[in-house]
Amino acid sequence: MGESRQSYLLAASSAVALLRDPAVAASWDKPSALMEFSVAGLAGHLAHQLVRVGDVLVPNGQVAEPITLLDHFTRSPWVQAGLDHESNLTVRRGGEAAAAAGPAVLVERAQALLEMQNAALASEPADRVVNLPWAGWSLRLDDFLLTRLVELVVHSDDLAASVGVDTPTLPDSVIEPVVELLARLAVHRHGPTAVIRTLSRAERAPATISAF
Repeated sequence: MGESRQSYLLAASSAVALLRDPAVAASWDKPSALMEFSVAGLAGHLAHQLVRVGDVLVPNGQVAEPITLLDHFTRSPWVQAGLDHESNLTVRRGGEAAAAAGPAVLVERAQALLEMQNAALASEPADRVVNLPWAGWSLRLDDFLLTRLVELVVHSDDLAASVGVDTPTLPDSVIEPVVELLARLAVHRHGPTAVIRTLSRAERAPATISAF
């Protein structure tokens, strides 16, 4: 199995363990660290990353020529949209819907998906291309898994901060590709000078170089 697939499975396993933490269930109905998200909705959104992977592993329409990761993020309306944009409203509604049956059911479903994907990803060809029906384009499977890796790492930190536990510690094989992709997106959005100044010259740093 390729490194990107192993990294995704490590991050997914860590996310499921976090969802199982009693602190998540204890804070289920409270506001999260993310504006407009409850802890339940954020937990649902985190778990939904495994659902997305399950969705694309099943043939689900005509596969087109895959676009690049940069094109994927450039085309996705939520990336630079405000909290009230329909794309972000849909994300929050989806998180709440995923969590509607409660924390125990959410964990059970996520664990079942993780076990299925541990087996399925090992058998997928290296050049597999997957269709993203909710987006309207295709990606290489390994590129799509990198997008889920970012979601799992970022939202695991959000959830941990929301319920007062330590952010999960993940190996370099998980963290390094996430940092690299976020840096590439930050450069695309803000330009190289802004990113370089933020990393090296605090006195000239812009207010933000957020990738999203």
